[in-house]
Amino acid sequence: MARNLDFMLCLREALAASWDKRTAYFEVEQAGNPALGQCYPTSRVVQHYYPETEIIKGTVWTGETTEIHFWNGLRVGNDWSHIDLSWQQFPAGSTIEGFVIIGRRELNDGEATMQRCALLLKRVGEYLLIFP
Repeated sequence: MARNLDFMLCLREALAASWDKRTAYFEVEQAGNPALGQCYPTSRVVQHYYPETEIIKGTVWTGETTEIHFWNGLRVGNDWSHIDLSWQQFPAGSTIEGFVIIGRRELNDGEATMQRCALLLKRVGEYLLIFP
């Protein structure tokens, strides 16, 4: 990755400061859980700043339900390093049941999703004082 680890920490802070119901999936909100519903736009913003990452779609078992989740992956040799800046939305003990890498041409974002991603990217850029 071209950026240093300090930037990843700043990016995580900027994302958390930029999340709200307008960037969440179906405008979901839960007190004390700002990461809820933020996984997909978060993974797109991470990919913007770290274009060598891919978006991963997986299923997470929370202990009660199976949820769809998105995060980023970076291929290192034959292995994948996982970067998940919205994992905290899940309760302790949650586990990944499976995942696939989504090709960039397979994302097929709808208009509402593109707007959520663009809004989060704009807010994060302003927070970081970097204008994409």
